[in-house]
Parts: sequence; C-alpha cells; structure tokens
Amino acid sequence: MNAVLKSQPVQAIFDAAAARLGRVQGPRVSFEFFPPKSDKLEEQLWQVIRRLEPLGPAFVSVTYGAGGSTRDRTHRTVARIVEETTLKPAAHLTCVSATREEIDDVMRAYWDAGVRHIVALRGDPPAGAGAKYEPTPGGYAYAADLVEGARRVAAFEVSVAVYADLHPDSTDWQAEIDNFRRKIDAGATRGISNFFVDADSFLRLRDRFADAGITAPIVPGIMPVSNFNGFKRMAGAGGVYVPQWFADIFEGLDDDPETRLLVAAATTGELCARLAAEGVEDFHFYTLNRAELTLAICRMLGVKAPMAAQEEAVQ
Repeated sequence: MNAVLKSQPVQAIFDAAAARLGRVQGPRVSFEFFPPKSDKLEEQLWQVIRRLEPLGPAFVSVTYGAGGSTRDRTHRTVARIVEETTLKPAAHLTCVSATREEIDDVMRAYWDAGVRHIVALRGDPPAGAGAKYEPTPGGYAYAADLVEGARRVAAFEVSVAVYADLHPDSTDWQAEIDNFRRKIDAGATRGISNFFVDADSFLRLRDRFADAGITAPIVPGIMPVSNFNGFKRMAGAGGVYVPQWFADIFEGLDDDPETRLLVAAATTGELCARLAAEGVEDFHFYTLNRAELTLAICRMLGVKAPMAAQEEAVQ
C-alpha cells in the first residue's frame, strides 16, 4: 500500500481534498462510453447513462472505433445524449481513414446537432494495416492537426490524449512533452490521460509538463477493473505499466466476479485517494458501459446525486 494511505484513512483523504476544493460534492468527474453494437447493448448503455446522469458530470465522451468504424453509431449516441439528457457530450474523432473534408463534415454535423466538445485523437492504424501508423492521404496527419481543424470549423472545446506511461510510438519523454505542447498550441483545452495503475505514473507526467512550462490542465483517466484479462490486453496494447503486486491481487478471481468487484473498488478507490491527496481536482472514468464501479468510486470521492435524483434513476 502507498505510504499516504497507510498513514490516513481513505475517507479522511477525500474529505480533506473536498475541503481544499471548497466543494461539498467533491471533485469534478467525467465519463466515457462506447457506442453499442446491438439493440440489447444500446438498452444496457442507456441504463448506465441514466444511473450516472444524476452525478452531474462535467461532460461525457463517446468513443470512435478504429478507422472510423463506429462513426454513425457514435453520432447517433451523441445526438441522443443531446436530445434526451442534461449531459454535455464530447464526441471522439480520429485522423484515421478519412480525408480532411470528410472529418470536417462530421464536425459540422456534430455542431449542428448541438455538440460543442470534441476529443481529438490521432487514432490507431486500421485493422490489417500493420503496427505502424501512417497518415491517411488527404487527411489530418496527427492530433495537433485535427485540433487545429476542429477550431477552424467551429468554436469547439477540444480535449486531447496524454499518456501517463510513455506512448508506445514516443521515442522519449521529451517527444511526449513536445507533442502535447503542439496540441495545446493548436487550441486544445485539456489533456486526458490513458488509464494507469500506479499513481506515480500520472504524478510524474504532471510534473514533467509543469517543469516544461505547460499550464494546461491534465485529467487522470481512471479504469476500474471489471475484467482483469481484458484490462491486461488493453494495458499491453497501450504500453501501460502493470505492477506485479496489482496482477497478484486479481490472480484467481476470473471465476469470482463478486470478489473481483470488491477488489476493483478498493484498488481504484486507493488510487483516486492518492491522486486527491496530491491535489488532483478532476477524474475521467473509462466506464466500459458499466455503472457499478464508477458509482462506487464517485461515492468515495464525495460525488453523489441528490436523493430525489437517485430515486428517479433507479425507477
């Protein structure tokens, strides 16, 4: 366990953080969803959205599949959030497999639908294209170019990605710092980190940016572990450092979902407590279209819905 957590009860850390922030309801939170692939999964997603909506997140983001494979479903999900909820959606966009004109058209459609926030990403190579990223001919080459394009199309708020553990394509930390600076200079509002296990990974990243004179906020991406094998696969693909102690905690829990859920809540709660103790004021949750763990961690952070809203959400 971290020394901070040994010396203080977790709830005391959260209470102190809330007092420092001057907020009764704790820090700001935001949530990420992915567009559903079937009617059944769409129904499940909307149950999750309705359960999380009363928490009053700063925004919710909807992902964009590799190579733009979920573009239409992403747009439908975002448009429905605008029309049917009080939430402020942020639509993901990538540079992959589309020309600038095509991506600009998508952004205009989002603006016309009432979307005012874009998450601008380089994106991963399309399936079958090999491991190396290559810019699409006639397209936006990198995320900084996409940020500039979004700001040219309309007055979007733009979030971008940063990496608590070095991005697999980055040669060193200076390259990572320079890349984030280009995105901010192009008009990005904030960086949202990939998920991570070790709080020190994020805190070192924050210090690196501060030492480089970058003042734009960065938000930690938090992914509670609902399935450890899936978590490991995503961690491997994104270059995320998974300490052995963390793997040991989840060992043998593949067929014990109840215990796994409790362990995930405890480990993620401790991670967020450490970050809160270090002055972190915003948390972005990768929900994987599930509500239970995100609700539990938000409750520990002091973020909860008014009682009337809670009763309405579960009806």
